[in-house]
Amino acid sequence: MREKSIKKNFIMNAFLTISSFVFPLITFPYVSRILLPEGTGKVSFATSVVAYFMMLSQLGIPMYGIRACAKVRDDRAELSIVVHELLLINLVMSVASYILLGVCVFMIPKLYAEKTLICIISLTIVLNALGMEWLYKALEQYTYITLRSLVFKVVGILAMFVLVHQKSDYVIYGGISIFAASASNILNFLHAHQYIDMCPQRTYAIKKHLKPIMVFFAMSCATIIYTNLDTVMLGLMTTDTDVGYYNAAVKIKGILVGIVTSLGAVMLPRLSYYIEQDKRGEFERLTKKAMNFVVLIATPMMIYFMGFAKEGIFLLSGEAYAGSIIPMQIIMPTLLLIGMTNVMGIQILVPLGKEKLVLYSEIAGAVVDLVVNAVLIPQYASTGAAIGTLLAELVVWIVQLHALKRIAGNLYQGIRMGSILVALVLAVIGCSWVKLLSIGTFASLLLSAILFFGIYLLMLTIFKEPLVRELEGQVLTFLKKE
Repeated sequence: MREKSIKKNFIMNAFLTISSFVFPLITFPYVSRILLPEGTGKVSFATSVVAYFMMLSQLGIPMYGIRACAKVRDDRAELSIVVHELLLINLVMSVASYILLGVCVFMIPKLYAEKTLICIISLTIVLNALGMEWLYKALEQYTYITLRSLVFKVVGILAMFVLVHQKSDYVIYGGISIFAASASNILNFLHAHQYIDMCPQRTYAIKKHLKPIMVFFAMSCATIIYTNLDTVMLGLMTTDTDVGYYNAAVKIKGILVGIVTSLGAVMLPRLSYYIEQDKRGEFERLTKKAMNFVVLIATPMMIYFMGFAKEGIFLLSGEAYAGSIIPMQIIMPTLLLIGMTNVMGIQILVPLGKEKLVLYSEIAGAVVDLVVNAVLIPQYASTGAAIGTLLAELVVWIVQLHALKRIAGNLYQGIRMGSILVALVLAVIGCSWVKLLSIGTFASLLLSAILFFGIYLLMLTIFKEPLVRELEGQVLTFLKKE
């Protein structure tokens, strides 16, 4: 039953993750052609700035909260106290973040020029605090999370086409994006009474959370720094147009990364539970399967979108975003790197209580990103930022691999790299000729994707790759039942 639950949670979280990016996938081709790189660049810059203050408001609660709540999820009274304590910390820090953000907006001219946009986007700070997403993930309530999120995203999509009509509507675009992504968190707060007691408790032990939260906060700092630093530095050192180019490439990368890391998001509470119950065998089995899954799915996505970056950019954003093609090709290998570090760091080191090792890897990545950006962005703009991101993720992977050197061999042991490489080579050969056809961007992407991923899956089936055979067997079993 637990295994079935994990599969269901993975499917639900995959839908949730994909929906978070389907919204911009549907709207971005429309919006990017109206707002142009300058308009989308303004929104991207403001979002990246606010991300730092949201990081401060949340400390390390989004990840720590999942682990802390998962450990006491069978005790409603104890769970209620833990949730109250974490929510109180979150709300106090949200007030502090708003004060600091206000000071920065009035002191920095570039921020003051977009004060309305920044004010609207900053609503994510309070909405994320009230949403307590970490509680629902700890309880593995992915069906609820997915359904309520989809409703708001559908409304957001409709609003985008109705309200955004000209270049000056970038503020409206920013507001609708926040509504679609975060407004559903209000329902989380109202719905929480089903799992916890909402009445204030007599005593709270806030202090016991501070030390682990600060470790997770440091991890969040390092992650946010090197994931948003590129956009912020581009905005400060170059033009809004350059930010727009980079943003178009990052959006595609974000969609693919979300798919690759969906399994990890649902496995964290379960793996933390296994460690708490001393079920090491189940822990190791799931982590090995997760790493195999990441390599199997991330590698073909990386190769395909490096080869068809031009078509992907032109379909989503239009020919005005030709400057996004090279940055997209450069950052595509991060799909595999992020997927692997998600398994090693979030799914192994964090449940084992070794989050400090994850922190060290992310600090190393942040330092590399800062240095490379400072050197390359002034001359190469968005291309320099993409190189910085790639090198940062590579350093994170190397540091975590070193930290797991005693078990990393076993972790990668079940992956049949030979079969994967042969399948990839044949898939590339099988779809490359599509580029020679003059059939339009959409048709070219559709045909090439069918050929590439079809050949890849077919070859892995012929090679009897274990995980692929297992998944195919489950699909066939399901179809027979129907």
